[in-house]
Amino acid sequence: MKTKTIISCAVTGGADTLAKHPGVPVTPEQIANAAIEARNAGATIAHIHVRDPKTGKASQSVDYYRDVVERIRASGCDILINLTTGPGSRFVPSDDDPKVGGPGTTMTPPLDRVRHVVELLPDICSLDVGSMNFGETGFVNTPAHLRTMAEAIAKTGVKPELEVFEPGHVMLARRMVEDGRIAKPPLFQICLGIPWGTPATPESMLYMRNLLPPGAIWAGFGISRMEFPMVAQAVILGGHVRVGMEDNLYIDHGVLTPGNGALVERAVSIVRLLGAEPASPADARAMLGLQSAEVVR
Repeated sequence: MKTKTIISCAVTGGADTLAKHPGVPVTPEQIANAAIEARNAGATIAHIHVRDPKTGKASQSVDYYRDVVERIRASGCDILINLTTGPGSRFVPSDDDPKVGGPGTTMTPPLDRVRHVVELLPDICSLDVGSMNFGETGFVNTPAHLRTMAEAIAKTGVKPELEVFEPGHVMLARRMVEDGRIAKPPLFQICLGIPWGTPATPESMLYMRNLLPPGAIWAGFGISRMEFPMVAQAVILGGHVRVGMEDNLYIDHGVLTPGNGALVERAVSIVRLLGAEPASPADARAMLGLQSAEVVR
């Protein structure tokens, strides 16, 4: 039997990418349609951010998340829904007083960052484990905030996806698993190539995979031109994969992707060329220990 590989599609993200690609999903309808398009192309999971429809900028609106989730569920699409909890963690020191956040700071209380998860009960939600320089901003996820968020998520039964950008993040996540704050088996997402995190190289992915706790389920991705090489690398190392317009806007060098579906189709081709088979949402539910699709949340 062929190995089943979960393919996640991060359909929009929160970065200021609309000026770079006019097809980036912005409205709840566009984001929901992108998730359905990804499923039709072979994706297993849709990783979802929301945006302000008027500005295209990242948003934390529970109403936007609700609109997206309800549209996907009402469509009958069986793709697993993974809502981000990353927004609300950016810090930019004020020029006058570095203790105070300046323009671009989005720091939000930890329970506010998971409110949409508690209310909407997706299948999965991301949990960014650790702090780092994220481009020109600080990405701040302190251990205390992470414990608060993990405890709130655990009460819902939603599966946390532990996003790790550096080796130290893996070690912090391991401690949370050991402390019982994250249920076993833990689900990790190795995030590579983000400035100024761990580079998207085979060596990096192998090293971070080897730091994971025994029995962990994991996926990995690289951004920009390293998206597809890291798909291959993750499959070779026994992991699952992620693509999508959050991570990369191009289908080939200098050629904008027509949409998320094209990126998923390319990932499906790579998975199959390496002797594996894309996992269905039902396959992933069994692997991750999620409730069946028939359970009404």
